[in-house]
Amino acid sequence: MHTPTHEQIHAADIFRSGHHLALQAGAGTGKTSTLCLLAAGTSRRGRYLAFNKDIACDAAARFPSTVQCRTAHATAFAALGHRYAGRLNSPRQPAWRTGQALGILHSVRIGDHEISQRTLSHNALRTLTRFCHSADGALARHHVPRLRGLDLSADRQQFADFVLPFAAKAWADLQRPDHGIVRFEHDHYLKMWALTEPKIEADFLFLDEAQDTNPVLEQVFTAQREHAQLVMVGDSAQAIYGWRGAKDVMTGFDAEQLTLTRSFRFGPQIAEEANRWLALADAPIRLKGTTSIPTEVGDVDHPDAVLCRTNIGAMTEVMRLLGQGHRVALTRGGQQLAALALAARDLKEGRRTHHPELVLFPSWGDLQDYTTYDPAGRDLQPFVDLVDTHGPDAILTAVSELTDETHADITISTAHKAKGREWPTVKIGNDFPQPRDADPGANTADQAPEKVSDADARLAYVAVTRARHRLDLGGLAWSASTQQTANG
Repeated sequence: MHTPTHEQIHAADIFRSGHHLALQAGAGTGKTSTLCLLAAGTSRRGRYLAFNKDIACDAAARFPSTVQCRTAHATAFAALGHRYAGRLNSPRQPAWRTGQALGILHSVRIGDHEISQRTLSHNALRTLTRFCHSADGALARHHVPRLRGLDLSADRQQFADFVLPFAAKAWADLQRPDHGIVRFEHDHYLKMWALTEPKIEADFLFLDEAQDTNPVLEQVFTAQREHAQLVMVGDSAQAIYGWRGAKDVMTGFDAEQLTLTRSFRFGPQIAEEANRWLALADAPIRLKGTTSIPTEVGDVDHPDAVLCRTNIGAMTEVMRLLGQGHRVALTRGGQQLAALALAARDLKEGRRTHHPELVLFPSWGDLQDYTTYDPAGRDLQPFVDLVDTHGPDAILTAVSELTDETHADITISTAHKAKGREWPTVKIGNDFPQPRDADPGANTADQAPEKVSDADARLAYVAVTRARHRLDLGGLAWSASTQQTANG
């Protein structure tokens, strides 16, 4: 390990004093090294809760033997989940079959829409997942997902009232350890464990990636504060999973708020670019680069990775590079895109699709109208454009031609999936939107220029901090000129 920075030494001093701690650790600032420093300075026994199994295994090799490193799921499994081990290995089955077994036998008419038995079944199970990620003690109407195209509040209420009893029936089924109708998932026993209000036996607890913690785990963690010293570590500016139930629990945590700002991943030029986005995200930290690391911000002809904002942007980039003869990898494969392409093919050929995003659209023309004229459909516009330009079969062919990362010339990823990773050279994809300027002909009192949203600023911050040596701003290049104009 490098010589500890003043910030790391200060964190170790605060930890030794026994205070609860929230450690804001910017990209590449050595958060695991810092936690190891904290643990090495005490003979007390601790627990380290990791985001996933790979991180937990890596940490176990670095922490002293006094610290047990596990995921939250492994902790819950040891306490309660093992009773359901037999059900965990049950075969997968389509949601409609599970719904049928729960008693969802027919479609239902809500407003102008006929909601199929498949869609009802899928949403009953999604309701259960949303409940399991929440801190709530019981299933409620707000756990039922919104269905794209079901816009009237009365229709949404009717949909929720129909789905909720079946979600409750599914949850009751899951309480049986031996066998049941619903496929048992890891999130199910985590929720069951949380509902027992468990006490984690440890003198101190480290929670890693705290900015992406689901409310269910936050509730368990914060409930330990009476008997254990709590340390949250993460980066609020990388809180980019709000859409799947995660929330940044760090900034509101009642504890000593400390920062790690020296990045050991890159030099000052990339740190400066990161700080532009940290300011726009109103983040609590700014980064300092390591001057001995050679880094540049400029054009990169052959990057190791291209990072896009969306799956569709990533697929567009994949098709362009495959067309140029490159060997291309797509992080975590192209299964989601293949599913969308198959749904598009169904709609274009006059068949209904069962894809959960597109299930209410009777034809491709209806989807085109929705993305063109309905503001709620704007996020699907790039997908419609991609299909209209290339056709579903070309997209499916491109997915089949992908290479694994070890043999690829270039890796394409969304910024979400690139989180926690780094490459020597990175280019930003072209699908990061530039905010619209105010219309020069309009009354400026009525129309201000569009601001960069917090969510977009955080995602851009994650993207630009994946590079170690050279960063090509690509689709974010407009931000530098905007900043220069503002400074001018």
